Amino acid sequence: MDYIPHDPGADWHLLPPVFDADARLADLPRVIKPWPGAGTQPQISACLERARRHGGWRWPDRPIIFVSDPHADAEGFLRSLSAAGVIRRDDAQIALTAFGRQARIVLGGDSFDKGPSNLALLDAIAALRATGADMHILAGNHDLRMRMAVAALRGPRTALKEHLFVRMGRKILPALREVFDRFVTPADLDALPDELTCKARLLPGPDWPTRFAAAAQAELRPKVIKKEIAKLVEKLGKFDRQCDRVGMTNREILAAALKCQDVFFEPGGTYAWFFEAMDVVAHSGSVLFVHAGLCDSMCDLLVTGGPDAVNARYRAEAECAALGFYFGPLANLVRTKYRNSDCKLTERGVTALHEAGFHMVVQGHVNNHQGQRLLAKRGLLHLEGDVTLDRASRQLEGLDGIGAGATLIFPTGDVIGLSRDFPWAKHFAPDRMI
Repeated sequence: MDYIPHDPGADWHLLPPVFDADARLADLPRVIKPWPGAGTQPQISACLERARRHGGWRWPDRPIIFVSDPHADAEGFLRSLSAAGVIRRDDAQIALTAFGRQARIVLGGDSFDKGPSNLALLDAIAALRATGADMHILAGNHDLRMRMAVAALRGPRTALKEHLFVRMGRKILPALREVFDRFVTPADLDALPDELTCKARLLPGPDWPTRFAAAAQAELRPKVIKKEIAKLVEKLGKFDRQCDRVGMTNREILAAALKCQDVFFEPGGTYAWFFEAMDVVAHSGSVLFVHAGLCDSMCDLLVTGGPDAVNARYRAEAECAALGFYFGPLANLVRTKYRNSDCKLTERGVTALHEAGFHMVVQGHVNNHQGQRLLAKRGLLHLEGDVTLDRASRQLEGLDGIGAGATLIFPTGDVIGLSRDFPWAKHFAPDRMI
């Protein structure tokens, strides 16, 4: 399979003008070349042939810009939007470009954790929304963990939930530090009991493993229960060190976590708009956007109820999520890596999707050091769009500087993978491949 021959200069218009007054994007590729491997991998060829047999491709009626996994790095997020040509940055202000006013922006999940500042990223997203940008926010597994960790500390303690703060909360401790510094008042601390009592509220009780094993039988398989208990024991052993690392006492952590409820989840909270606006899937034409992936159950719901039904169910069930939800098909949308332990995507689900006109999944969740990647997963075409934006991940993984990249999908059927970590803009055009 290869591209139908065409004028190689005809694709220049697929890279919108970039406004980069401070030369933040000096190493951004500006040359378009065919997507490596897209025309030679038999699995991708099979996916494209299948799409043709099921009605062919339908493309969005305006450009879509997909940016995923900013992980609390506002600068990486804004550079990605600049790289895609949708914003102009002047004197710390952002404005939509002419192209940005035409485009739809999809944030593919995982706004929380890892990077320099969670709240700075949310402020950047708010500033983008204030420009009038057509922006759609999707849930990622890190965003779900924030919700579940905070919810676990409110209401009565139960065997199924009392361990969830430690289970989900390790990675959100830096975010709690930020919330404490900006929002927690002396009165909030005065309202809490002593340090040991607060620590007992954060941690599961000493008999939790026995109570959890009994309570979880109705929701989880025995193997999963055993693994969950072992994982929690491991996390408990690290909890004090992690608290010390962020420089917080147990009273301060509890105060910040309780304040998160007001800040993120109560109507009118400073950042309540973020979770209120959050969906778990979005689509346009033949392309489905989701943080991680699919399973047969969600394929069925997509076919019978459409993306709106999936989003409505996710929103309703995430409000009071326990581990049955976390390991179930709805949370699988933000967690799966198609492991044996994940909810299964089989030939039945893939066929149902194609018959309903969904031919490609655009996702985040799996970061790549060479920009975006095209591959077949379980016989379904996936485009992995996590290009490692945040500085914490980049430093850990040996990448220099601040990340920038975006996936651009045009009404013409052209798909562009843009990343500062790959020497050219990757071009994929399914309708022009034979």
